[in-house]
Amino acid sequence: MQKQNQSEREQRPSRRDFIKTSAILGGAALAGPLSITRGAHAAGSDVIKVGLIGCGGRGSGAAANAMNAGKDVRLVAMADVFADRLASSREQLKKMYPEQMVVDDQHCFVGFDAYQQVIQSGVDVVVIACTSHFHAVALKAAVDAGKHVFVEKPVALDVPGVKLAMAASEAATKKNLSLVNGLCWRYDLGVRECVKRILDGQIGEIIAIQEHYLRGPYGLRERKPEWNEMQYQLQNWYHFNWLSGDDFAQSLIHNISVTSWVVGDVAPLQAWGMGGRQICTEPKYGDAFDSQAVVYEYANGIRIFGYCRDIPAATTIPATSSSAPRAARSCPAGPRSRAKKPWHYHSATPPPSMYDVEHKELFESIRAGKPLTTASTCAFAPYWESWPNWPPIPASRSPGIS
Repeated sequence: MQKQNQSEREQRPSRRDFIKTSAILGGAALAGPLSITRGAHAAGSDVIKVGLIGCGGRGSGAAANAMNAGKDVRLVAMADVFADRLASSREQLKKMYPEQMVVDDQHCFVGFDAYQQVIQSGVDVVVIACTSHFHAVALKAAVDAGKHVFVEKPVALDVPGVKLAMAASEAATKKNLSLVNGLCWRYDLGVRECVKRILDGQIGEIIAIQEHYLRGPYGLRERKPEWNEMQYQLQNWYHFNWLSGDDFAQSLIHNISVTSWVVGDVAPLQAWGMGGRQICTEPKYGDAFDSQAVVYEYANGIRIFGYCRDIPAATTIPATSSSAPRAARSCPAGPRSRAKKPWHYHSATPPPSMYDVEHKELFESIRAGKPLTTASTCAFAPYWESWPNWPPIPASRSPGIS
């Protein structure tokens, strides 16, 4: 039996083998960081150089949103664990932004340490939109290196990660760096107007809030014979709890962000909930739940009831009207409220994309020299620091698999 186990271990691809394979596939990935000065032909004091960490759908979209923030924004470096994903993103973005997309072969980095190479390549801003498990580590590294940061939600999945994100937020403030997270509903103009009216008391005193995020499962990639287990899980990371934090962290976080905004961005006293797998029970769905519910209880008696599900072919019946900001995303006509003075959000022109707005405000703050830091909305320092027994921040936390 011992010989058999030893043989299995010898045949099992290691993390080092995977990194080596990824680097070979990348071709252009170099072991050491390079300065982008000679790579960005338009380099100058009026150019903001951006590095992208994570080249999947959201990462590519975030890079596009960054370049939409101004003609002075240049994407100059990219990183991903998978070389083919980086190559696809690079090709797509080059077609969309031929003048602003100036990533050369020497600034395409592949592997688990590729995020470090992007950070060290001379960029001004780092856009982090990789697998959520790695967000906190990359965020802390970018701030430590003195970079402005956009980091997708969630900033962390566990207590040590949250502490890393908190430390990064505090450091960013001290260094006068801008740090914006991807809680995009806070940048929707209709939601902002709706929240303003709620805070002004137009619907009366808040006693409870109900939120839901109901959808089908994230896409699945069929397992390929050449993939080891790590590669397979990273290709389908939304379906694995240790990589995604499950659907509360990926989807309902947007709803909870807005309701937290409405109650003053204070931490709840406690929370309790439940979850399970009803339909998505096949191995291909990993270990994520397909339905969850959590109740957040606040000191002033307010309770927030949050529900989410991701079940195939399930039916969602939208309400005709709502006083909650959630309506901005679910009702095509925009958010509305039922009160003594009914209100319905109208815009004379099509409102800008909330994804573009969050980047527009980030880059405007950089140009103006007026740092914008929003990471604290993801982690309430007074709440977390009030618990003396939480694990301390580890001295070194590898972004790989332990």
